[in-house]
Amino acid sequence: AKIAAKMALSKSRIPHYSIVEEVDVSALEDLRAGLNAGKRADRSSSTPDETDDLESFLHATTPAAPAVREHTIPVSHAPASVSAPSAPPAGDREETIPVKGVRKATSSAMVRSAYTAPHVSVWTDVDATRTMELVKRLKASPDFADIKVSPLLIMARAVIWAVRRTPLIGAAWIDKEDGSAEIRVRNYVNLGIAAATPRGLLVPNIKDAQDLSMRELARALEKLTLTAREGRTTPADQQGGTITITNIGVFGMDAGTPIINPGESGIVAMGTIRQKPWVVDGEVRPRFVTTVSGSFDHRVIDGDGMSRFIADIASILEEPALLLD
Repeated sequence: AKIAAKMALSKSRIPHYSIVEEVDVSALEDLRAGLNAGKRADRSSSTPDETDDLESFLHATTPAAPAVREHTIPVSHAPASVSAPSAPPAGDREETIPVKGVRKATSSAMVRSAYTAPHVSVWTDVDATRTMELVKRLKASPDFADIKVSPLLIMARAVIWAVRRTPLIGAAWIDKEDGSAEIRVRNYVNLGIAAATPRGLLVPNIKDAQDLSMRELARALEKLTLTAREGRTTPADQQGGTITITNIGVFGMDAGTPIINPGESGIVAMGTIRQKPWVVDGEVRPRFVTTVSGSFDHRVIDGDGMSRFIADIASILEEPALLLD
């Protein structure tokens, strides 16, 4: 009962965010193969009695089921006790960091979002080889000579394009004073970009990103990132967002279940892009592969809408030429 109460207490107070990274376990497979070979050698020298015991185990009948099909275990409803933190120890074993400023505002916003909006996360793997080819061509283009170009630019364009096809992604759930609620559909895209800065997590957004050309969007992304890193992001820069991208791929992560920025109904996570074996036309080839994941407010967006949105983003990363439609 105490464990269950503690788990409930953690879930109700701490906004959980999961991330995923794939790792190469070929060395472990080689080790397991060696151990299995050793076991087979041991079995070959086993006595007849040992072999008979193994056969008896494999063909043993299932034990009879208990006479009672169900039973109840009482659970105490006493709240879990939360011990007060001990006094800071002497020396350098621990450090206390005051929660204030950006960190305090961010933590309050994350808790409010996590336990107000019912989050649902979906994801898909994507062959982003043609996206990488486009990024390479843009970097070589004179039009982009003085602008930083990265896969995030194509991702941003893909999100803008996908929101146009599923407008509820950019909508907001509004609780009214009389107890009723409404969904406000916003026919524009203020594209938020989650930025890790020395001050903490900031989410400035590019206003009316749907009206920008590829070059203008690249310039806006570069300016937004530079402003955030230099600590010059203003409160106005972070207000009015409609959808957010978090680029966890720059940290080597494959996927995540991010928390929605308050006032929005969706957030998209872009995983790292790395070469992997991929089936193309019936053949296994090395391709640049990434994972696109997202979390959505299920009060606003149903499963088909969020799935279609992520699939649309994936289709652009697979074939950026669709942006010409």
